[in-house]
Amino acid sequence: MKAKATKIKAAILCGMLGTAAVPAVSDGMDYSTVTDLLHLVMSSDRTVYTRMIVNRLAVEEGVIKASEHYMDEKALVLPAQMFRYGAEMVAEETDEFSYSLLSLWPINKQNAPTTDMEREGLEYIAANPGENFYGEEDLGGTTYFTAVYPDVAVAEACWACHNDHKDTPRSDFKAGDVMGGVVIRIPMD
Repeated sequence: MKAKATKIKAAILCGMLGTAAVPAVSDGMDYSTVTDLLHLVMSSDRTVYTRMIVNRLAVEEGVIKASEHYMDEKALVLPAQMFRYGAEMVAEETDEFSYSLLSLWPINKQNAPTTDMEREGLEYIAANPGENFYGEEDLGGTTYFTAVYPDVAVAEACWACHNDHKDTPRSDFKAGDVMGGVVIRIPMD
C-alpha cells in the first residue's frame, strides 16, 4: 500500500499562497511551485552524480566505466538509470506525485513520450531552452498537473555516451544541449 505523502504547506516553506491563475495543491502552494521545488532537488542530485561521480571517475580519471550493463560489467550506473531507480522507489512509497526522464531521442525506447502532453512538453523545452512547460492532462479518469523540465547535457559523460551509443537516434549532442526532459505529475482530483 502506498503511503500518503504530507502536503507541502506554503506557510511552512515560504509563505506563498497559490494564485488563481495556477491551481493550488489543496490550500498550499500552487502546483508549479511544488513541481519546481521537486525538480530542483532531482536536478541537483542528478547533476552532482553525473559531474562528481560518473564524469570524474569514468571520463576524467578513467578508473571505472559507466555502463547500462553495470552489474555484469562491474561499472557505474548510468545517470539515467540512477534517476529511473529513484523514480521507481518513490512510486513504491507514494501516489501523491510521480516523475520520469523522457526524451524525443531516447536510446532506450521505454523513455520515449507516451502521451500527447509529454510529447508537447518535450517539443516545447527542446525549442525553448531554459524554459519549463506546464499543463494539465487526463489519464485514466484522473486529472494531473504535468510539468516538463529540460534535461541538459551537464558533462562530457552525457553527450559522449549518447552520441556514441549504437542505438542512438541522434549523435550530435554537445554541452548545454537539451537531451530530454524530466516529467513530474501531481494528481489534481
